[in-house]
Amino acid sequence: MLIVGLVFAAAAAAFHVFIFALESLRWTEPETRKIFGVASEADAQTTKSLAFNQGFYNLFLALAALLGVGFVILGLTTVGLTLMFAGTGMMLAAALVLILSDRTKARAAIMQGTLPLLAVIITAIAVSIG
Repeated sequence: MLIVGLVFAAAAAAFHVFIFALESLRWTEPETRKIFGVASEADAQTTKSLAFNQGFYNLFLALAALLGVGFVILGLTTVGLTLMFAGTGMMLAAALVLILSDRTKARAAIMQGTLPLLAVIITAIAVSIG
């Protein structure tokens, strides 16, 4: 069961790396603007530095989760689970903030938060049953 939780954590990390790429590398692209509801090129240029920074937040959360998964695989369970729970827990918290701050972003929050939620729940169950 622990492996299933780690797979969900890795999948959550991969999704957040994808978000990083959109926000930090492809923000002004028409496809990315459509995904994030940024109507014009001018608006994308105005918000580009904010999106760039936000993308790196997503990357760092992904790295924490991935490092955690890696450490668990290497047998450093305490460090690994700590990093994995920190990364996925913050991903989940960010999804909650998104939906609480703007109900029209519910779909995005669900996409952003489902994998980390599953990782947290399944891993916590696996750890608690030993």
